[in-house]
Amino acid sequence: MVNLLGRIMLMGIISSILFACSGERPGNLGVRGGQLKPCPDSPNCVSSQAADESHHIEPLAFSGEPAQAFARLKQTLVRRGDTAVIEERPAYLRVEFHTTLFVDDGEFLLDSAQRLIQVRSASRLGYSDLGKNRSRLEKIRRQFSENVNKR
Repeated sequence: MVNLLGRIMLMGIISSILFACSGERPGNLGVRGGQLKPCPDSPNCVSSQAADESHHIEPLAFSGEPAQAFARLKQTLVRRGDTAVIEERPAYLRVEFHTTLFVDDGEFLLDSAQRLIQVRSASRLGYSDLGKNRSRLEKIRRQFSENVNKR
């Protein structure tokens, strides 16, 4: 009985720690004036709309119909085991990326005229992400490109 109680307490502590690492879902994301929210000064964010090199990442380029490309992106994201779609509007997707301990926020904005999908990914907590947001978006870029042939 004591061993069972100890296990329950340990699981409660671990759950509390994991919950604390996820942080609160930011309420200030989204599109304003055709722009995603700028990255903070910390190095745990990348955006295709950032002007500075440390935060900038290239947008996703596509050919063909914009609506089909955006649907392909959503399919790419849904297939990933670490991604949950949180908000979906025409030309905008907001997702959560789940790692073992943390939750990061991702946003995708369709620019039909330029045949681009603007991207942003940022950590909710901490200062540095050790390049995780950049590497994740680059992997999504590869998966998105590979899915052109799967449709």
